[in-house]
Amino acid sequence: MSLLLVKICGLKTPDALDAAIEAGADMVGFVFFRPSPRNVVLGAGRVLAGRVKGRAQKVALSVDANNAELDLVVETIKPDVLQLHGKETPERIQAVKHRYRLPVIKALPIETRGDLSPIRIYAQVVDRLLFDARAPRDATRPGGLGKPFDWRLLEGIDPGVPFFLSGGLDASNVAEALRITRAPAVDVSSGVERAPGVKDPEKIHAFVRAARKAAEGLSSPDTSAA
Repeated sequence: MSLLLVKICGLKTPDALDAAIEAGADMVGFVFFRPSPRNVVLGAGRVLAGRVKGRAQKVALSVDANNAELDLVVETIKPDVLQLHGKETPERIQAVKHRYRLPVIKALPIETRGDLSPIRIYAQVVDRLLFDARAPRDATRPGGLGKPFDWRLLEGIDPGVPFFLSGGLDASNVAEALRITRAPAVDVSSGVERAPGVKDPEKIHAFVRAARKAAEGLSSPDTSAA
């Protein structure tokens, strides 16, 4: 089992999906949220999901979706994991878990230390948390904006469940992000794109390499004093 879980999110094309899997991503994410430039319609999502063939876990991302919308996504994509990226309450998450019997990742926006307060409540009902940068007030979507937050807010954190670090990550900063947060998993979307919603296979490979190298370095014993 790898030292670090790597998720490539917002995949829309076969080439991008293939690049993520070939690079060694553990999870591949498909966005079902119309305002996003990474939104996938169900027909295209079915084709992409069928292409995965068990080589990575399929994650279906939604934002405050109702049961009818989630029913269609789950039936079409047959995801391994659901990611809820809106303002879903703990009660809504419990209802989703009961309805679909699937693991749930809940994204929480982080900007200040006060944003850490909901962690304890959500950790009781989710399988994993995902910490993302808080979107500006005028943003049309809650994530995928390419902005990092102050990673020092997560120094020494133990949410009680595994967590993803997300928000503004790319191949050039993922090592520093991991050094500060010691996150067991990372999630990237805009950081491996050449334009909003357009993934760059080379950037995908570079990100996964950088993340794996950083994780290996953090897990190796320090011999500098020897």
